[in-house]
Amino acid sequence: MAGSNQTVVTEFVLEGFSEHPELQLLLLGSFLFLYTVAFTGNAVIIALVSFTNGLHSPMYFFLCNLASMDIICTSSVLPKVLVGLASAENTISFQGCMAQLFFLSWSASSELLMLTVMAYDRYMAICFPLHYSSRMSPHLCGALAMGVWGICALNASVNTCLMTQLSFCGPRVITHFFCEIPPLLLLSCSPTRVNSIMTLLADAFYGCLNFLLTLLSYGCIISSILRMRSAEGRRKAFSTCSSHLLVVLMFYSSVFCAYISPASSYSPERSKLSGVLYSALSPALNPLIYTLRNQEVKRSLGRLLPFSRHQV
Repeated sequence: MAGSNQTVVTEFVLEGFSEHPELQLLLLGSFLFLYTVAFTGNAVIIALVSFTNGLHSPMYFFLCNLASMDIICTSSVLPKVLVGLASAENTISFQGCMAQLFFLSWSASSELLMLTVMAYDRYMAICFPLHYSSRMSPHLCGALAMGVWGICALNASVNTCLMTQLSFCGPRVITHFFCEIPPLLLLSCSPTRVNSIMTLLADAFYGCLNFLLTLLSYGCIISSILRMRSAEGRRKAFSTCSSHLLVVLMFYSSVFCAYISPASSYSPERSKLSGVLYSALSPALNPLIYTLRNQEVKRSLGRLLPFSRHQV
């Protein structure tokens, strides 16, 4: 079916939250607030790590990468959501839909993989503290970060290119507030077997394998903490990874709800709820979680923003 004009539909209509017109104004304010908090909070994290010498360590280097992924994730979705809530008709061009799909897939999968890398970093710091500096060298940290961005860009490119090969000649209403693989596959009037297989493989790698590796890392971390003789040592060790563990649980729960199911069992309501969690709420909460539970970040924030010293 490869041809020069295989896509009949040139634009899609995003259903968004049109089934709840009475909530449009409330949703507009809520999404604007979440986007402002997410963008500002993650930008502050990046600035803190970049300009504070005391935060030039592997943990904060990976946190800076995570903040960048959050900005890409939320910026690929929420501006279009805000436009849709403020206008009568919420349409998106085919090219715009594919671009949104690429950046969302890239950032979301990168975040899953980065959370696994951060779990490994905490495992090395707590289980092998004497060898941590030598093993987690700047060269290795840079290679891990580049690997995460590169692997996930390849994954997003493959899935987006496969989507562009499909024909869309029927309904053009996407039952979501952004372009996502499951609802797009349901709109295709050409076979989607290859797309479904690649999506399943990506789900298995990013969702299942990464989650198991993260659980394994934290199993070793908890075991190591429990063997510590000092109660103060156990408290400090747990405080260094509790924020990350909270972010992991929050992000994976929303992603599992959205993707770990076949396209045939797609539920618009469930997908919209999980979409709000990982594209808006999680990026907004991540900087707050890391800031409020991390004394080094709070002290650095106080030095960078003098007016906040009395608040942190």
